[in-house]
Amino acid sequence: MRTIQFREAICEAMSEEMRRDETIYLLGEEVAEYNGAYKASKGMLDEFGAKRVIDTPIAESGFSGIAIGSAMNGNRPIVEYMTFNFSLVAIDQIINNAAKLRQMSGGQFNIPIVFRGPTGSAGQLGATHSQAFENWFANTPGLKVIVPSNPYDAKGLLKAAIRDDDPVIFMESEQMYGDKGEVPEGEYILPIGVADIKRKGTDVTVVSFGKIIKEAYKAADILEEEGISVEIIDLRTVRPMDREAILTSVKKTNRLVILEEAWPFGSVASEITYFVQDEAFDYLDAPIQRITTADVPTPYSPELLQEWLPNANDVVNAVKKVLYVK
Repeated sequence: MRTIQFREAICEAMSEEMRRDETIYLLGEEVAEYNGAYKASKGMLDEFGAKRVIDTPIAESGFSGIAIGSAMNGNRPIVEYMTFNFSLVAIDQIINNAAKLRQMSGGQFNIPIVFRGPTGSAGQLGATHSQAFENWFANTPGLKVIVPSNPYDAKGLLKAAIRDDDPVIFMESEQMYGDKGEVPEGEYILPIGVADIKRKGTDVTVVSFGKIIKEAYKAADILEEEGISVEIIDLRTVRPMDREAILTSVKKTNRLVILEEAWPFGSVASEITYFVQDEAFDYLDAPIQRITTADVPTPYSPELLQEWLPNANDVVNAVKKVLYVK
């Protein structure tokens, strides 16, 4: 099977869907002439033209609102944000229009739209350009939230998102665009709302998603050398969440660690912790452990940034804690 970059998987997904359906188009800052801020739309302007690959002004609220109105009238726009930090300028359009119009219109309007771009930290970008908003958007009924961790999942899930009749938040990472992975050349679509067991294990369940899951893989390799078997679940979709996959794994391993690149208060990990203790309390042999970023604005200093982000050692320590191993 061929190996391609994450950005190429994104580009392929959008291009294949645009060839299939003329109502699909891409708009955002630098998506056309510059081939995308992270080159995720490379070559698309040449193939589809300026009416379907549209460079916008730096006006997220404006072009998000235009795209939502377009979706109400039968199109299927893909909105790219240079970073989801900039989506805050458009959050009224996303939360109060895209997410609610189907319900408020009594089902008269579908809003088939994808809002996509990078989330989370990406090195020394400072506090206002390093935030994760998965839990913010997942808190909103009417939105679906997808956070893939590799090129294969990214392509299959983005194609599913583009075909979905509801608004989808599709979150990537600046630090994953160059990641390589195996992606089939043929057509495939992955279902929204289905988690994937990336590594089978028997002693503890680790749940994660997005680029931070790489730290879980590193930790699992370290722990395997000590005879500890780790099962890793990649959520892939934060909302709707595959609760059954998590519960099934916890009922097998009896221990749960959640790894997330976000602040701890009101996090995705908080939601998982609640429903697992509610529905599988009798199976737990230890309190659930969650690993998040430090509860402070993202630092700029590389030394402080390293302390702020979760890492493999944090996962190792949390796993040993739930196993009561020193």
